[in-house]
Amino acid sequence: MATTQITTHKNYIGGQWVESVTGRTYQVHNPARTDQIVGEFQTSSADDALKAVAAAKEGLAIWANTPAPARANVIYKALEILGRRTDEMAQTITIEEGKPISDAAGEVKRAMNIMEYAAGEGRRMFGYTTPSELPNTVAYTVRRPLGVVGIITPWNFPLAIPAWKIAPALICGNALVFKPASATPLSAVKLIEIFEEAGLPPGVLNLVTGPGGQVGTALVESTDVKAISFTGSTEVGTELYAESAKRLKKVQAEMGGKNAVIVLSDADMDKAMGGIVQGAFGSTGQRCTATSRVIVEDGVYDQFMAELIDRTSKLTIGDGIDPSIDVSPLASQSQKDKVMEYIGIGTEEGAKLAFGGHALSGGDYDQGYYVEPTIFTDVSPDMRIAKEEIFGPVLTVFKAKDLKEAIDISNSVEFGLSSSVYTKDITKAYEYINTVETGMVHVNASTLGGEVHLPFGGLNSSGVGQREQGTSMVDFFSEVITVYIDHAAEVSERARFI
Repeated sequence: MATTQITTHKNYIGGQWVESVTGRTYQVHNPARTDQIVGEFQTSSADDALKAVAAAKEGLAIWANTPAPARANVIYKALEILGRRTDEMAQTITIEEGKPISDAAGEVKRAMNIMEYAAGEGRRMFGYTTPSELPNTVAYTVRRPLGVVGIITPWNFPLAIPAWKIAPALICGNALVFKPASATPLSAVKLIEIFEEAGLPPGVLNLVTGPGGQVGTALVESTDVKAISFTGSTEVGTELYAESAKRLKKVQAEMGGKNAVIVLSDADMDKAMGGIVQGAFGSTGQRCTATSRVIVEDGVYDQFMAELIDRTSKLTIGDGIDPSIDVSPLASQSQKDKVMEYIGIGTEEGAKLAFGGHALSGGDYDQGYYVEPTIFTDVSPDMRIAKEEIFGPVLTVFKAKDLKEAIDISNSVEFGLSSSVYTKDITKAYEYINTVETGMVHVNASTLGGEVHLPFGGLNSSGVGQREQGTSMVDFFSEVITVYIDHAAEVSERARFI
C-alpha cells in the first residue's frame, strides 16, 4: 500500500466533507516505513469543533426521534459494509498504526462484534414498570438520549475503540462529535465513510481531525455537549474529567494500565508462557491491557525465566504488513523515544536487563520505529519501571514467596485495569479474584482484551465513570426518566414526601 499520490482527507461535518477553518493540513507516515505517507489530514481548531457541535445539534433532532429499532437498522447496514471492507480496514490499521496484520484483522473483528451487539440493543432499550404506592397511578421508567456527545479516542486501536463508543452512542439516539487520535486518522475517516454509506442522517456523526488540545477543550467547554467518552492517558483523562465535572457533564474515561500476571508453582507453564509472551509483546505492547509485569512464585522462577527468554528470542520483528511478523514497530518516534528512555531508567535503577533493550537499526529497521522485546529481572516494586505505564514491549519480572506476596506486588501500583493468575488450585484462584484490585480479572488466561457483552474498564487511575461495553454502554449513553401517571377520574390528594 505504498503511497504514490498523497490524498488529502477532510473533516466530516453536517453530512459534508469539508476543509478545516485553519486551512492547514498535516501528514501521517507509516511507522514501519516512514518514507511512505499514509495521507494528509485537516489540522482542526476549536472553531471546527464548534461547527461540528452545531451540526450535531441539528442531527440530534432527527436521530433522537428515530425509533431505536430503526436506528439499529443503520448500524446493521454499517456492519455489513465493514464486513465487505475487512481486508482493506485491516491494512489501513497496519499502515497507520504499525501493528501486525493479524492483530489488525482481530481489531476489525472486534469492531464488528461491538457494532452487532450495540445494534441488538435497539430492541432491548428496556425500562421497567413498578407498582406505585399511590392509588390510580402508573409508574415506569424510559431511556432518553443524552444529546450531543464528544468522542475522543487513542491511536493504539484506531478502529475498535471508536466503534465501541460510536455504535452504543448511536443506538441510544445521541448525535456525536468524533475526535480521533491525530496519529491515526485514516481508520476514522473510513469508519465515517461506512456510516455515511449506511444512511446515517447528516449531522448525527461528525469527524474533526488534528491535534487534540484545542478540539478537546472546545468539546469540554461547550454547553451544548452533554457528555464526553474518552480513552487515553491518565494525565489527559484526569484533567478532562476534572474540567468536565465543573460543567456537570457526564464523563467516562478509560486510561492507563500496568497489568500483572501471577504465575504460581502449580501453573500449566506452557499455557502461561503463551499468554504472557503474547500479552507482553503482541501489538508491540501498545495495548491498555498488555502484560507489563509478571510475578513468579519462587519454586518455578528459574524454569519460567529460561522458557520466557527462549520464547521471546524466537519472535520475528519487522513490518506488520508481513503476516509472518510477531513484533512490529512502535507507532511513532515519540513512542520509541519514551520506551528507550524507560529502558535507560530501568538499568539506572538497578534492574537487570535479561533480554533485549535495544533500538534496532540497519536495513529495513532504519525505516521504522523498532525496539527489541525487552525483559527486566531483579525488579523491586518501588522502581519506576515497575510502577509507571511504559506502553511498549517491556516486561518486568518479580519473584514472590507465595500468593499473598504476589497479590501485594500486583496491587502496589496506582493502576487497576486487568490482571491474571495461572494456577490449578481453585481455592487460590478465588482468593486472587477476591483480593486483586483490577476491574477485569483472568484465571489461566492472558490479561488481554475482553468480550463485547461484558463491561470493560478498570479501577483507580485506570478509569473513572461508567464502564464501556456490555449493558453498561447503554447506562452511560442514555438518561433514565421516571414517569408517574395519575389516571384517577377525580382529583385526589397525593402523598408528598420529597
